[in-house]
Amino acid sequence: MVREALLIVDMSNDFVADNGTLTVGNPAQEIVPYITALATRFLAERNLVIVSMDAHQKNDSHFELWPPHNIVETEGQQLYGALYDWFQDNKNHKNLVYKSKTNYNAFFQTDLAETLKKSEIKKVHTVGVTTDICVFLTVSGADAEGFKTAIHKQGIATFTDLGETMTNHMKRCFHTEIIE
Repeated sequence: MVREALLIVDMSNDFVADNGTLTVGNPAQEIVPYITALATRFLAERNLVIVSMDAHQKNDSHFELWPPHNIVETEGQQLYGALYDWFQDNKNHKNLVYKSKTNYNAFFQTDLAETLKKSEIKKVHTVGVTTDICVFLTVSGADAEGFKTAIHKQGIATFTDLGETMTNHMKRCFHTEIIE
């Protein structure tokens, strides 16, 4: 049996809520039920679920390019809505892990690859925001670390018109399985 993991990327208030500082808004809000159901299924099947979240300091150089967002220990960095509730209900589950990141790619300068390899994960499923930035670069990171990759179209969203283009790039460049 191939062990799999679900990686939930940046589903924070700042990226999803209407008043988020860098919000995708409604498209991101619409994927929350899908992600919650998928995460529940992954845990029930004894697979790993990892919540990967941007974590920036107030004076982060990242904010030269983007508005301040996901500042550590703020409401903006907190998981959004029903995902927050789901996480609270499952936070003691042995197969649920929270990983902070300071880069678009959840694998960059984190121990995510080691965590996955220690759990004998072979395939990483990715959902979250944004399709053309953090999801794309995280899938690239997973591929570079030797994992098979999959994205769930019903579980990704972006605030640009590049979602479909980047989904196709993931399929071509990283042999990512696209799950409708």
